[in-house]
Amino acid sequence: MAPLSNQQKLGIGLIALSLTLTEEKKKRRMWAKKWLIERRKFSHMTLLKELDSDDFRTYLRMDYNCFDELLNLVSPLITKQNTHLREAVSAEERLVATLRYLASGREYNDLKFSTAISPQLLSKIIPETCHAIFKVLRNFLKIPTTENEWLEQANQFETQWQFNNCVGAMDGKHVLINKPPGSGSLYYNYKGTFSVVLFAVVTADYKFMYVHTGVNGSVSDGGVLKHTTFYKKLTSGQLMLPQPKLLPNTNTTVPYVFLGDSAFAISKHILKPFPQKNLTHDKRIFNYRLSRARRVVENAFGILSSRFRLFKKPIMVDVKNIDVIILACCALHNFLSKKSKNYITNNCVDREDFECATLRGGLWRQEQTLLDVNQCNQSNTEEGKTVRNIFKEYFNGVGSVDFQEKMINVLGN
Repeated sequence: MAPLSNQQKLGIGLIALSLTLTEEKKKRRMWAKKWLIERRKFSHMTLLKELDSDDFRTYLRMDYNCFDELLNLVSPLITKQNTHLREAVSAEERLVATLRYLASGREYNDLKFSTAISPQLLSKIIPETCHAIFKVLRNFLKIPTTENEWLEQANQFETQWQFNNCVGAMDGKHVLINKPPGSGSLYYNYKGTFSVVLFAVVTADYKFMYVHTGVNGSVSDGGVLKHTTFYKKLTSGQLMLPQPKLLPNTNTTVPYVFLGDSAFAISKHILKPFPQKNLTHDKRIFNYRLSRARRVVENAFGILSSRFRLFKKPIMVDVKNIDVIILACCALHNFLSKKSKNYITNNCVDREDFECATLRGGLWRQEQTLLDVNQCNQSNTEEGKTVRNIFKEYFNGVGSVDFQEKMINVLGN
């Protein structure tokens, strides 16, 4: 046999190398498949059983008791049957994977390493579980439907924040998303990113009473408001708000109101601050009193984004699943606010010190927060301006509080 030429030797070498690499790839694929099949051996479920209460709460944003209660509620909706080919991902595994996703904001390709669940399956499990969470916790997120329920809200705002006839504080925030394919500039916002807008009305104790999500990021606060059923019911008189009431120690009747920022249009039932230009002393007092009551909605959004850190960066999922993920977080916020003493602590929210005339911001203010919705020109009604002036006179007269003069200087209202 004639000796092989250098070119032939090179060809044989390349073939051998190719075969070796092919075998290595097969081994890696087999190992990856084995790794996912042996989920119980490689996932974080074993670690969870070893965590103390603080670490467990850090990992899933709730304590053992809240987790067990939530698992009992969602299990009937997310339990799947085993097949002869493979064992189904259990309801507990599905809930843990979902809560860890909401708590961390990790992408599916990253989350697969701790869950030992493929990204493809996670993309089905997490939206399904979020839908189940929102369904079972929906009663924790409920807008009042009777006059008595609205009066309870008004009593809380008057007791905690010294703002009479207030039944809620409202705001809108951008939730960053990955640009949906073929969407053009539909979700493009004024900061040059892509988003949907989360609009919310909040109670005196930082809970969401109403949320609306899905409006594209190019819309302002006022524009978002007009897309909501809340606005339609408010303007048509279907919210069942109580009849106007006398302000204490006066003969002046005012309607029940919601508090917003300068992006909203002022109206009979929506109050906002006076413009910053040429503020008089009395207007500064009104702005301070409105601001301290309206801060509940800022704090609610801040706590939400600090507890569920998927809000800290663009949510990298199919846009059709964005709404249910956001709604699940809002429902969990209310559930944990009620069930867990560690969810909202004194350090979490803004605190005023009237003796020292200082304001200490909540811990969430030290982090990147949700993006404010941009302002646009809105048609303010004369009736709304009249209501605001009545409150201004009241807060500077018989409705004044002894700390307001100090605090307007601190806050610069």
